[in-house]
Amino acid sequence: MSSTVSGEKLAKDTGKSAGRIGVYLLIAIALGYVLTVVWGRTLSPADNAVLLSFWGMLMGLGAALSPLEQEISRQSAHAALEGRKAGRPAVIAFVTSLVAVAVAALFTLIPAVTDKVYGGQFALAVIVLAGGLSFAFQFAARGLLIGQDHVRSYSWLILVEAAVRILVVAALVVAGLTQLYWFAIAAATGSFAWLLFARGAAKLVDPKLDAGEPARPVVTNMLMLLAGAGLTASVITGYPALVSLLAPGGDKDALGVLFLALFVARTPLTLMAPVQALAVPTVVRLSSTEEGKHRLRKLLALGSMGALALAALGALIGWLIGPWVVRLVYGAKNDPEAWWMAGLVWSSVLLAAMQLLAAVLVAQAKATKVLITWAAVVVATALVLLFFPGDTVVRAVVGLAAGPTVGLLVVMAFVVRGTPEPGNARPSETSR
Repeated sequence: MSSTVSGEKLAKDTGKSAGRIGVYLLIAIALGYVLTVVWGRTLSPADNAVLLSFWGMLMGLGAALSPLEQEISRQSAHAALEGRKAGRPAVIAFVTSLVAVAVAALFTLIPAVTDKVYGGQFALAVIVLAGGLSFAFQFAARGLLIGQDHVRSYSWLILVEAAVRILVVAALVVAGLTQLYWFAIAAATGSFAWLLFARGAAKLVDPKLDAGEPARPVVTNMLMLLAGAGLTASVITGYPALVSLLAPGGDKDALGVLFLALFVARTPLTLMAPVQALAVPTVVRLSSTEEGKHRLRKLLALGSMGALALAALGALIGWLIGPWVVRLVYGAKNDPEAWWMAGLVWSSVLLAAMQLLAAVLVAQAKATKVLITWAAVVVATALVLLFFPGDTVVRAVVGLAAGPTVGLLVVMAFVVRGTPEPGNARPSETSR
């Protein structure tokens, strides 16, 4: 395959890929909302709270593994440009991530942690461990598929993951098996969707290739990316826990409504990984030519400014109809303030933009800057939660809006002002 990429053809192909993935992504998001509605209307409030905590932990592990998909998609895209398969560095990235997620999941098996996260129900921690390990295989398969431009298979994998969960839950409801543990098992089944695509993905990697590449740079790069993703999860799926840790107290009922609204606003962010994964090989291909580099710089500048404008528009829409949406989905008793919803939507749009810009840094093998970006978000959020005047709810809302704002400015400085270097980063290139 020629290393020279036509800018016009690339734009056309990328648009088609993004369109297909976007449709399947929207369906997956809708199915995710259906799950929470079924749970909320079937389980008792106490059991539903435990299940949502379990769900947050399971999907948090999945979100933390998104760098695995991005890194393997980067390596796979390089391999595709050279007309070959991904090699040993991709396997090393996978093994590193598998060990990391196992350690994180095993931590929740500690009785003291199980009591706080799962209400003392040890079986849920075991299910999270199994689901988390399977997610490592799933994200590796997704990275191989999208890196080699197998958009159809990749899109179907996204859809099957979400569809399997809802089909199993529907079967459980029909069978009258609506206990907490059954729903937890159903939620974890989605992380095994990769089994249906394993054969095709396995054909895209050959561990014997690039056998001379050193392992240490790949391991270091992955650990830094995973650390950044862990920070990301703490301000997306784990934000309620962060608030409880740094700003305890306050009106528990109001916080409960706020966290429910937060779940509605940020659930789509847990599904941003496919879009990030598409961005990585696109940046790799654009960076292979001088014309592509110029196009990339222009897109990044315009996209960053557009994100701020879209966030402002989203905040206005959240203010106007956000409370009504929450009441419609979860019942009249859950009635958030309009300004909460404005802050939630503002932060969610900026976080989505940040995730895409961070993927650009991944494509350029700049894992250190990814880590700095998400550290800035967490530090800014923590400072607000600790020191901003007002009660817990006020600090929680301001914190979730301030952190992503600071983070977007940081990542914009990294990617918009930075000029892609000639050529592309190799699969095992050290972080910068």
